[in-house]
Amino acid sequence: MPQQDKPKASARDLFLHFLAMFTLYISAISLTTVLFQLINIQIPDPLDTGYGYMIDGARRTLRFGLSFLIVMFPVCIYSLHLVNKVYGEQKEKATLGIRKGIIYFTLFVVSFIIMITLVILLNNFLNGELTMRFFLKILSTLFVAGSIFWYYRWDLHRFKESRADVHST
Repeated sequence: MPQQDKPKASARDLFLHFLAMFTLYISAISLTTVLFQLINIQIPDPLDTGYGYMIDGARRTLRFGLSFLIVMFPVCIYSLHLVNKVYGEQKEKATLGIRKGIIYFTLFVVSFIIMITLVILLNNFLNGELTMRFFLKILSTLFVAGSIFWYYRWDLHRFKESRADVHST
């Protein structure tokens, strides 16, 4: 069997991977921010003495989060589409070390974000935040981070079959 050249990451591959990852991080943070502010607006804390100020701040933060989400999420989806298109056309590129490294780094970042967010939410709960707000924010965090975590775990396993197909040909 002749030995095939190992695929190499091009500058375009690196650019697309980094663009997808960074826009994913910003999109995830923005979506979580939007969800948190919607919860803050819909379930206000009656014991908060600066209620009007808190709602104004929540609305400002909501607009900022939406602005980031509206710009970054489509870029993330498009860059992921381009990355997956490359893998569809050149299956051997799915074995690139850069791909695995970035995916594992993303899984690490998502795990870290989950832990930090849970610490912050627990601190707010211990400071007297309402139970329903606390519960909804926990669910929001787990939904956003869990979706990303699930997708990339699936993505890692998806190309294991492809790699077996590439090596058998």
